[in-house]
Amino acid sequence: MSATATEPAGVDTTATVAALRRNRRRQRIRAVLVPVALLVVAAALALLTLCFGSVQLSLDQVLASLLHLRDHAAVDFIVRELTGPQVKAAVCVGLALGAAGTIFQQLLRNPLASPDFVGISAGASVAAVAGIAVPALGGVSLPVLAFGGGLVTATVMYVLAWRDGITGYRFVLIGIGTAAFCTGITGYLLTRTSLTEARAALHWLTGSIGQAGDAENNALLVALVVLVPLVPLLQRLLRTVELGDDTARGLGVRIEVIRLALIATGVLLTSLATAVAGPIAFVALVAGPIADRMLGSARGGIVAAGAVGAIVCLIADYVAMNLLPVEVPTGVVTGAVGAPYLLWLIATTNRRGMGG
Repeated sequence: MSATATEPAGVDTTATVAALRRNRRRQRIRAVLVPVALLVVAAALALLTLCFGSVQLSLDQVLASLLHLRDHAAVDFIVRELTGPQVKAAVCVGLALGAAGTIFQQLLRNPLASPDFVGISAGASVAAVAGIAVPALGGVSLPVLAFGGGLVTATVMYVLAWRDGITGYRFVLIGIGTAAFCTGITGYLLTRTSLTEARAALHWLTGSIGQAGDAENNALLVALVVLVPLVPLLQRLLRTVELGDDTARGLGVRIEVIRLALIATGVLLTSLATAVAGPIAFVALVAGPIADRMLGSARGGIVAAGAVGAIVCLIADYVAMNLLPVEVPTGVVTGAVGAPYLLWLIATTNRRGMGG
């Protein structure tokens, strides 16, 4: 009997294999081109923001100041001291929130499982507000407090959600309850502070880029730089989790160790971003799905989601600072855009039967 006699009638195996190879090649190309294109767009937006901020500058002036090609005191002050730090913070916060959001969404297999929605940001906010409101914590670094608060909150949710494994639906529900509890604690802390401290804390809680100092900004930047070489590893770990617990265990993979490592990474990014800009709403929620739409079948890219987050933060911060009648916190703009998206996402998720 010939080799071809065992093949189903009408099936061209060679053509099928060739089509699969072409499809995989297109996926690989798209998985590289889309993140690169999004990073280029984010860089271009950052330069445009520097050019068309409160003081308009030419692109030549901005580039010359950034690259130290010429000395111009007024331009250097605007670019390096006034607008530059805020643009850098917007990019870093967007990258961190976008990456953290897609890590949680892929890890828990739920589009609603972003860190700001399931209580991670709320936990970081409680600790940060405590640093503002409680004199005994005044000497503790804000990033340390925010990271500690986010880590404790994530640990509590993980323990409460554990039942022979973690499901996205249960984790989201527990996260919503935890976020409400943290919001109550934050409200109590605000009632125990002076009027000046309460105003500062409320402004921070709305989410506003550009209010942090060099220590917070540098801590977030260092974390992002350290995590860049680990992105391929994180992406591979997420692919392993997508196999399912039983399959992963059958392959000898320690699935809970992987899950904890991914959660810790997401908590680190969210907490440091919250320390820099406060709990900016909806950026982590929308960045991953937007990136997935652009990636198509090559969905799930951490870099692409981070770049989308940077673009969203840059646009929202520019609108909040320059295009509205009065300056407002960045979180007001992201909330106004993100709330309708959340309603649409909940409706479509329930319609598809993905709500649990």
